[in-house]
Amino acid sequence: MPSATSEAGAPGLWRDGWYAFARALASPNFGPRPAGAEIDLIVLHSISLPPGQYGGQEVQQLFTNTLDWDAHPYFQGIRGIEVSAHFYVRRNGELWQFVSCDDRAWHAGASSWRGRSNCNDDSIGIELEGIEGGPFEAAQYETLASLCPALAQRHPIGWIAGHEHIAPGRKEDPGPGFDWHLLREQLGWNAAMFPPATAAS
Repeated sequence: MPSATSEAGAPGLWRDGWYAFARALASPNFGPRPAGAEIDLIVLHSISLPPGQYGGQEVQQLFTNTLDWDAHPYFQGIRGIEVSAHFYVRRNGELWQFVSCDDRAWHAGASSWRGRSNCNDDSIGIELEGIEGGPFEAAQYETLASLCPALAQRHPIGWIAGHEHIAPGRKEDPGPGFDWHLLREQLGWNAAMFPPATAAS
């Protein structure tokens, strides 16, 4: 299982929870983690705005509360929500960061994993540009394959799961189009760190 090192143990990679190889765009949607929180879970999501449309700035606008709610009919259904993730991986592999990993992003909602509820408290949220059930690009897996080990250098990461696994019945992302087997191979992490439901994928 990957073990964490101090900030000094990963020189040049991190500064106050911000990753050097991500484009930083600060979201106002975050808060402090509970005292003593052990950041040991990575949660993968999928998102696109409007659904199935890629390449725009709508996700960045959503996470920074600057989305024009009248720009598309779909946005009326999410009007006024305040959400964020720590990271966002575009189809071309480009990586954005919205919240310091030291802070609590608003990505998981009602959730439970490894016997704990409120996964926002002790997880890192990574959004992948895509749709539930749709395929993801090789460049996105490549970005995950470098980001996840960097997170494990800084935090005691013991698990990685999808939003669908921590909020079953409520969420379905990233969905069956996500290749968990490929990610396991690229990371070389123990299979026990992944959801049992992905064992055959």
